[in-house]
This record gives sequence, C-alpha cells and structure tokens, in this order.
Amino acid sequence: MLCAGSIRAKNVQNILLKNLLDACGGALGFYSIGYGLAYEGEDDSSGTTFIGTENYFFHYNLDDRIGWFFQFAFAATAATIVAGTVAERCKMEAYVCYSFFLTAFVYPVVVHSVWDSHGFLSVANSDPLRGVGMIDFAGSGVVHMTGGCTALVAAIVLGARIGRFADQDGNPLDEPMTFKPHSVSLQMLGTFLLWFGWYGFNPGSTLGITPIGYGDVAALCAVTTTLAAASGCVGALLVDYAVTKFMTGEAVFDLSMAMNGSLSGLVGITAGCSTVQPWAAVVIGLMSGLVYFAASKTLIYLKIDDAVDAIPVHFANGIWGCIAVGLFADPALVSAAYNVNKGGVFYGEGNLLACQVCGILFIIGWVVALTTPFFLVLNLCGLFRIDALDELVGCDLSHHGGPAYDIKGPPGEAVETFEMDRKSRLDNSGRSIQSKGSHRTHIRGDNSNDSGDQTHGDEA
Repeated sequence: MLCAGSIRAKNVQNILLKNLLDACGGALGFYSIGYGLAYEGEDDSSGTTFIGTENYFFHYNLDDRIGWFFQFAFAATAATIVAGTVAERCKMEAYVCYSFFLTAFVYPVVVHSVWDSHGFLSVANSDPLRGVGMIDFAGSGVVHMTGGCTALVAAIVLGARIGRFADQDGNPLDEPMTFKPHSVSLQMLGTFLLWFGWYGFNPGSTLGITPIGYGDVAALCAVTTTLAAASGCVGALLVDYAVTKFMTGEAVFDLSMAMNGSLSGLVGITAGCSTVQPWAAVVIGLMSGLVYFAASKTLIYLKIDDAVDAIPVHFANGIWGCIAVGLFADPALVSAAYNVNKGGVFYGEGNLLACQVCGILFIIGWVVALTTPFFLVLNLCGLFRIDALDELVGCDLSHHGGPAYDIKGPPGEAVETFEMDRKSRLDNSGRSIQSKGSHRTHIRGDNSNDSGDQTHGDEA
C-alpha cells in the first residue's frame, strides 16, 4: 500500500506485482536454501560457524514449522524494502532474480551471524564477542540494514528516473524534480498497516509468551515500539517544518515526512525494543526522525534516486537503531531478555557499543560485496533497467497491458447525446413552467374583475 501510493499512477500494477513476488520468491528461496544457511539443524554441537550446515534443498524435515514461517516473514520484509527504491524503472526479471538471491543467500548469512547461537556476533554464542555480542532483538541491522543497503547499491547501479535530476537528453536540472505520490490515502493506509504489523515483529520476537518473564519482555517491546513510532513522526515533521520555514519562509506540514518519520522510529527501536526504557524509546524515536530527514536530503544532494525514501528509513535508521542499543541498553533489561548482565554507554559500559559497531560494519561489508557485482552483471546484460520509452509511458502500459485505474470518461458521442437530451428536457420544462404561470395570471385577472364589478354594484 505504501509503495503503491508513493509512486505515480502509471506504475501501480508493476509495484504491486513486485511486492507479491517478494513474498513468492522469498518463500521459495528461504525454504530451499536460506533457512538452512541461517540456522543450524538438530546437530548443533559445532562451535562458531559462518553458515548453517544442514537443512538444504528440500531434503530436510521441517519440524519447526512455526519457526520457519516466522523467520520467512523477516526474510520477505528485507526483500521488499528494495521494491520501493527501484520502482518505476526496474525490469521484472531482474527483480525476481534479486528477490531470490537476497532471501536465499545474502540475508541468511547475516541472520546466522547475529541470531543463530553459532554466529560470531550472536549474544547466544558460547563465547560471545567481547563477552556480550551484538544485540539486535527484531532486526534493525539484520533485516532493515540488509534490505536498505541492498537498496542503496541497486539505486546507484540502476540510476535515477528520467526527469528526476536530468531531462530526457541528460542535461542536469537546476532543481531536482519531485514526483508527487498518486495516492496519499494509500500511503497513509500502508503506514498504519506497517505500524500495526510491527507489533508482530517486535513483541513477537520474544518467541513465546507463557514462560516466566516473557510476557514482561513482550509488553516492554509493545510500549517502546509505540513510543518510538510516535516520537519519530513528531521529530521528522517538526524538523522539516522548521527547516522549510527558515529556507523559504513558508510553513508546511509535510504528510509524507510525518509518515516516514513514524516508520523511521519503528526501524530505530527494533534492535533495542526489549532492552531500553520507555524514556529512551522516545529519545531514539526523535533521533530517528532527524536521521531520516538528514539522510533523505543527503540522497538528493548525491543525486541518488529513491522513489519511496526506503534507504533513509531502513538503512540509515537501521544503523542508528543498532548504535542506540550500545548507548541506551539497560543492564537489567538486557539480563531479562538475554540473560547477559551488560549495558550501554550511558550505563557505564562500552563493550556492547563496540559489538554493535562491528555488526554494522559486517552487514554493510557483506551486503555491498555480494550485491554490487550482482547488480552490475544484471546491468551489463541489459536485464536491470527498462527502456526509456517504457519508463516514460509507465510500466503498467508497457509491461502489464494497461493502467491500473480505468480513468477514462464516457464516450464523447454518448456525452454529446446526453447533453442534448438534457438541454431538451430543460427547455421543455421551462416552457411548461411559463405556460402554467400565464394560466395562473389569467385566472387571477378574471377573479379581480368579478370582485370589482360586485363592489361597484353594492355601492350603487
């Protein structure tokens, strides 16, 4: 919904199909290869490993079905982040290849490193990095940074949409062209759906509710998630208002800025939703709004075209979310969620922040190293970007047989016939009213004469 509303009407079918294919390609890729790379099987006696060593290519018994389903949702989320960034100019075949590649190999290795007990960054490792490991409770780094970094690489290789920073002849524009979203209503609906869905990701990442203490952790996640989203919206809206007022003298409350600000707050709190106090969630959310604003303006300055601002929301705030854990993590809450008595810098400890930075660098390095040659090969083979004419007329017409919306009016001849018929009815109605008015005047005249005669007679 959010992606569809954020782009132009001529590309709606295309972006909707790509989002659907994210789920399809993600399911197949994560089931056949990705889940096996992400998690060890029943034989988990090995020490630290780079990838999982079992459960590949349909050859395993998927006993933990609910675990696979829950993790598939995260994998599909990482994949769909890219859809909005490359909207309106990416070929369908390239998108299918990318969706499978990300969920089958790129993303699972990150998952294994951070979330599996054999990952070198995992808190659950028998010998965690610097005694604590990387804390990313629901995926600010694992999910959002991975998807956002992939989107950044894709946007750089793919290039900007025609008319965004240069005209059709390639001449630079004095000011970047802003392509208005075709449906703010869809944008808002998508934002609320994502916000609601986040309660499945963040509190749901406790992976249980009945064991003692799990309910308290899930409740804290729900509270911090709500506060960060709210403060992220307010932070982005106010800073954009202040800057616009200062630069132009015009007071503008940008709805898109508010919506993306709330999503930025959600991304920013995802890593630490179980380990920070509610007051810290407010601070993290406010900073998320500022990070989003700064990253969005930076992309424009660098002439990197992100159709829905997914890179500032997911990549920039994924980084911030991981750093925020290293600053605000409460040792008591870390102990409750992870059984590790470590905290952030504001609680007098620095090992956690060091681990968070190591995790950030690893995710960026891994994603860039794999996706850059992947997208470059697609581009060199002519499989990445649609033709200029197809882009100008829109992907719906050039790839899907027609526009998503039937916005054509009735046939011209039918309109002319209707107008003539209506005019005729109005003319007839007008003549009828005039006729009735004349008849009533005649009657009143007759009555007046009768009355006058009778009066004169009486007087006589």
